[in-house]
Amino acid sequence: MNDFRGIADRIALDIARGRLRAGQRLPPQRAFARRHGIAASTAGRVYAELVRRGLVVGEVGRGTFVRATEAVPQGRALVEDGTARVNLELNYPSVPGQQELLAPALAPLLRPDALGDALRTGAADGTPRAREAAAALLAAGDWRPSPGRVLFTGNARQALAATLASLVGPGGRVGVEPLTYPLVKEVAARLSVTLVPVRTDAEGPVVESVRAAHRSAPLSALYLQPTLHNPTSLTVPAERRLRLARCVSDLGLPVVEDRVWSFLHTGPEPPLAALAPSLVHVVDSLSKRVAPGLTVGFAVVPEGRVDAVAAAVRSGGWGPGAFALEAAVRWIADGTVARLVAAKREQAVRRQGLVRELLDGFAVRADPRGYFAWWDLPEPWRADGFTAAAAAHGIGITPGTAFRTDPKRTPDAVRIGLASAAEPELVAALRTLADLAAHHPPEHPPGRADTAGPHVT
Repeated sequence: MNDFRGIADRIALDIARGRLRAGQRLPPQRAFARRHGIAASTAGRVYAELVRRGLVVGEVGRGTFVRATEAVPQGRALVEDGTARVNLELNYPSVPGQQELLAPALAPLLRPDALGDALRTGAADGTPRAREAAAALLAAGDWRPSPGRVLFTGNARQALAATLASLVGPGGRVGVEPLTYPLVKEVAARLSVTLVPVRTDAEGPVVESVRAAHRSAPLSALYLQPTLHNPTSLTVPAERRLRLARCVSDLGLPVVEDRVWSFLHTGPEPPLAALAPSLVHVVDSLSKRVAPGLTVGFAVVPEGRVDAVAAAVRSGGWGPGAFALEAAVRWIADGTVARLVAAKREQAVRRQGLVRELLDGFAVRADPRGYFAWWDLPEPWRADGFTAAAAAHGIGITPGTAFRTDPKRTPDAVRIGLASAAEPELVAALRTLADLAAHHPPEHPPGRADTAGPHVT
């Protein structure tokens, strides 16, 4: 029976003609079924078809909302080619003069004799020169990784996938924060790995929750972002890091420490790798420091783990490109990366100042040195409804549901990426979002609660 598609067509026409507005909530499925004289199962198929077409978004227990732009593909939380006019989903920092800084190191690689070597596939262990350069780049405080423990991939996602694949077999369990980097969920799904949320508080992962999760069924690894956590911007203080390091050492529990955003942080907190070097695997990359189009992923692994992680890199086809690796070495050696990092730190501080000014009075959590902000929305706004309403104004933001690992947790929050938009566009977008949040969403007059029923998402 294809009758449900005809009903979906009529709803799609209402959306196209503006009778259903972006951000507007559709009725609960049972009410929709009664209104149209159809079975509840057919209503579910209608809603599923609208989701498939990218016309609506929703979450369990909240409601289904009309969306203004192309939906996020299934299993992906952050789109690579945003359709919004001001894209605050993507988060790749760029600073004025960046291209001029990068170009000189590339010129020697374009000679025919050099280009032949540079276009080869790179090895997971790179070259001695690359390992030395990466070790210097990734050093933090008193921690400087041994060059012999540095491996390379095409990007950070591949470094993460290879590291997890080397640690966790299909059906294994990995502890994570209740809100985490969305691509971790994608990697876990591809590896057939179960993510187990561990409780967090204002200082980060709760040690006893890690122990409890491991007691209930052994964890194979723990994935954490102790510095500038994405999306909440939290940096775990030194004392909590020490307690976490002692905990994983007691349990013999390997850790994957994601330090992709740590280059913005200048605080004294040591990497977890400095506190539990025999267990902690560091994942990082060049993309945020330099540019997303020519990047290299880094994995710093414990002694005795180099061969296992390198084998996972080779098995996944995740080795670095020789051209990108050679460019990275040159940019690190000539100080280009250091200059870009300094400029991006200044830019991040300036843009966080705009957030404080333009979203004053709202519940926004952000680090003054970071490139994103976590916004707990005012009632009665819900994350997907606000995301759809923002899209109707030409602004792309990421709903909090994209980051959740606990299906019982539904954060009515959004993440705002501050890195990719030009500053005048960012100012205008923040003003629009503030005005939007100050008003009630469609079908939510003052004093009326959201009573959405179950639906398909």
